[in-house]
Amino acid sequence: MPEWIIAPGLTPYPEAVAFMEARADAIAAGTVRECIWLVEHPALYTAGTSARDADLIAPDRFPVFATKRGGQYTYHGPGQRVVYVMLDLNTRGRDIRRLVTLLEQWVIATLGDFNVTGEIRPDRVGVWVARPEKPALPDGTPREDKIAAIGIRLRKWVSFHGLSINVDPDLSHFDGIVPCGITGHGVTSLVDLGLPVAMPDLDLALRGSFARVFGAAPVTAG
Repeated sequence: MPEWIIAPGLTPYPEAVAFMEARADAIAAGTVRECIWLVEHPALYTAGTSARDADLIAPDRFPVFATKRGGQYTYHGPGQRVVYVMLDLNTRGRDIRRLVTLLEQWVIATLGDFNVTGEIRPDRVGVWVARPEKPALPDGTPREDKIAAIGIRLRKWVSFHGLSINVDPDLSHFDGIVPCGITGHGVTSLVDLGLPVAMPDLDLALRGSFARVFGAAPVTAG
């Protein structure tokens, strides 16, 4: 199992990037273990490698950080658990698509511990929750809200960046961007869904479901 670290308080984003890059290099060199790092950030926006300028609606609302992870714009802030995943694909198999699939399965398994059904959509990134109690979109499409985002980067076949799950962030903060470039559908959180979940509850579920999802994944040579 990787080393699990829970950062206290709010971690500045540049500090997080510096830690991940150094840790990924050390993992690739074989000097430290893989790592799962759980953090909360102060309110900020990040721009992935596919971010479009038009999707940054309120550029002066919060600090904006360019990042080399995959994906578009996303929001991080208090009440959202950010999970930085530093795993060695040299020993787990050099398959990026499989890693993303496992991350999706990990989120879905974790949500399942709270009786929330997370779903994947082939035309939309992240993990989604059906909201049949909300009005459908103008074209009749059933409403779905995003509860988790995923975006990774590899260096020497070691992953970093990772995923985020909304526990109880200020959902209005997502209004300053087009989250992941997707319009129409909204954003939700565990508390918004009516569940009295605290961050330690989610952290415990994440650890248990990681063992179920990644523990069953075969370790292969790259």
